[in-house]
Amino acid sequence: MKRRFNSIIILITNFPAVNPAIILTKRYLFIATILLLTGIMNNATAQDPFRRLQGMRGIGGGGGTADSLAHRTGLEDSITIRYRYLDSSRLRSFDSSLTDFGGRFPQPWNYINLGNLGTAARNLIYSPIMKPGLDPGFHNLDLYLWNVEETKFYTTTRPFSEVAYVLGSRAEQYINLTHTQNLRPNWNAGFQYRLINSPGTFQNQSTNHNNYRFHSWYQSKNKRYQNFVVVVGNKLQAGENGGINTKMLDTATYNERSSIPTFLGVDQPGSRNFFTSSIQTGSFYTTGAYMMRQQYDLGQKDSIVTDSNVIQLFYPRLRLEHSISYNTYKYRFRDADGDSAYYKSNYDINFGGSRGPFFAQDFWKVLSNDFSLYQFPDAKNPQQFIKVGATYQNLEFSSQYRDFQKARIKDNNIFLHGEYRNKTRNQKWDIEAFGNLYVNGMNSGDYTAYLSLQRLLSKKIGYLQVGFQNTNRTPSFVFDPYSGFWFDPAQTLSKENITNIFAAVDVPSLKMKLSGNYYLISNLAYFRSLHVADQESNPFNILQVTAQKQFSLGKRWNWRTWAVFQQRAGDGPVNMPLFTTRNQIGYDGNLGFKNLEMSVGLEVRYFTPYYADQYSPIKGQYTFQDSAKVKLEMPDIGAYLHFRIKTFTAYVRVENLNALDPSTGSFTNNNVPTLNYPYPGMQFRVGIFWAFVN
Repeated sequence: MKRRFNSIIILITNFPAVNPAIILTKRYLFIATILLLTGIMNNATAQDPFRRLQGMRGIGGGGGTADSLAHRTGLEDSITIRYRYLDSSRLRSFDSSLTDFGGRFPQPWNYINLGNLGTAARNLIYSPIMKPGLDPGFHNLDLYLWNVEETKFYTTTRPFSEVAYVLGSRAEQYINLTHTQNLRPNWNAGFQYRLINSPGTFQNQSTNHNNYRFHSWYQSKNKRYQNFVVVVGNKLQAGENGGINTKMLDTATYNERSSIPTFLGVDQPGSRNFFTSSIQTGSFYTTGAYMMRQQYDLGQKDSIVTDSNVIQLFYPRLRLEHSISYNTYKYRFRDADGDSAYYKSNYDINFGGSRGPFFAQDFWKVLSNDFSLYQFPDAKNPQQFIKVGATYQNLEFSSQYRDFQKARIKDNNIFLHGEYRNKTRNQKWDIEAFGNLYVNGMNSGDYTAYLSLQRLLSKKIGYLQVGFQNTNRTPSFVFDPYSGFWFDPAQTLSKENITNIFAAVDVPSLKMKLSGNYYLISNLAYFRSLHVADQESNPFNILQVTAQKQFSLGKRWNWRTWAVFQQRAGDGPVNMPLFTTRNQIGYDGNLGFKNLEMSVGLEVRYFTPYYADQYSPIKGQYTFQDSAKVKLEMPDIGAYLHFRIKTFTAYVRVENLNALDPSTGSFTNNNVPTLNYPYPGMQFRVGIFWAFVN
């Protein structure tokens, strides 16, 4: 049975050789999912995975299978699994917290969407783009994207899998499959797949997102050579309905919300078919990333001699690194049967008839080659190093507007980068500093400089972090007249300049965190209507203060609160709520059961009235407006029950309880956090996350 299961896993880890466009169709995905679950369940019945997974929490197990003494490591009966990110050598452990569903689900508490999971989302806490270089400019679906930087490279003593499934109201589906294993003691590979599918409550807002990731981490036996490979794909499909006339929410005729007509898209009944993802009007974003990084170290050998064997060690002093990556970004908007009146009044686009198709596309291909050198001042501290390097990017771009090709561009970028990190053993002053400078090409003159200092003040007081970042960047390409999404006369924009001064204090003894950001912004590019671009030449400031605290209300009863204060100084095209808060009040304990951990209670989110950005569905952008305020009728209220039994974790949540209308008993008091885009009524979600060890 074990051999059969490993054969399935090896097939999956070698999956990049297969055409993803064929394999990731829903029919084949469903079959592959059933095969994977069957293999996992068969092994789960043959062995006790809970006992073996206890090693994740530092608890030893027993009763392993018989192996020869030559191959025993002392970890045969438990699993030790840790992970690292690509640009960090620090190994991390899993977060076992039960309280935050946003850590498992693709929408944190501080984001709001357009009324359905998978639709465009934005952060209530202001966070400007501070990355120089090429930026296509489409960030409305960033919340559902996977990228190379967030890839986890594991090291584990046993094959590890996790199956996640969340079922929500209105046939909302969320699936996340993860598998990783060490093919050799020095070679780990893994696979991850995610599906988000939600028809939604209102018309023309169906979403269907598919993400996949393959990763491999190989280290030679002499520890001199490392190889990282990542393949990431995203296919995001989100229906765009342009919003509704929110006055209809108060009409009894439209108590069934799916019957409310929308501004964009033809009237059609919502589908509840799991395998149906036909979207007539919407945004279609497809991205791919293929990256390989190789490192070779020069340094000194060492070893530790024990009673039974010799453990070989290696301390790097100089590292040579080469990274090659190929990225594709395809952003499309398609309306199969557009209403000419809507396009004329909102975008000044003439169809020449009452209805007609509309299409816009930007397509990027980016090939990057990077060579870097590391120097380690302290041979026994890999967390301290100096890094310098240079990157060459080859850029290809094409755009389409309606039925003709608008532009084709071939260009390049050359930028230099440097970095210094020092994570000290005594934790006195940990330093992280880096910078990029574009010396030639499309984004010549762009740069960023970042410095962070962190110090352990004391075990009682905790940590203090202070830092600074300044970024000079070319406005996103969606502001360029060559973009297929540009509908206005050409104009020239200056580079944006953003400075951020930040500080944070973490006091574990008080279960409290405080942080602050001060932004100084000039030449910010923005949209002042659904399609008209502009740039604010006058500088303006934003002050942001965040507090997080847990209060004890009694034995195992807790109140967790998050509070964010934001204030703009100066006449800038940025609006945000003055005050935003989230609160959880509930019980955290085990009710006397040894293997049970649970958290149950109420969750409340609220923000003060403000001029919230409106959403431009054709451009996929949140745009500035200062004529209508957004106000919550009531705070968003939800109830939750989260529990874990060994390796099985479940989340049961009832959200938007605030929509209850006491006079009718129906959930029709919808909050409207974005102009013309109401939240649905009560939503019910049940999610399971089950880990298995082979």
